[in-house]
Amino acid sequence: MLIYNVTIKVSWSIHDNWLLWMKEQHIPDVMASGCFDESRLVRLLEIDEEDGPTYAAQYHTTDYDRYQQYISVFAPAMRKSVTDNWGDQLVLFRSLMEVVN
Repeated sequence: MLIYNVTIKVSWSIHDNWLLWMKEQHIPDVMASGCFDESRLVRLLEIDEEDGPTYAAQYHTTDYDRYQQYISVFAPAMRKSVTDNWGDQLVLFRSLMEVVN
């Protein structure tokens, strides 16, 4: 099992709108790519939230080729959508993880 993880620090000024957008538009769009089997949005706890909360959007797949298809075919438009909608009001980083247990 592979997990494509996107960790996002969100400014308080956009938090509510961003969270709604993630739930109603962005995550469904990523899942519509057909490259992932499951998704999860989690909020990190016990961290400094003075500048805003931190979330992790996680997308699960059992097939590395499907992940690569997402990165090459779908990710550029998804990333542009994030930038177009939220600009510099969030900071994020992406990672690929493998479940080992």
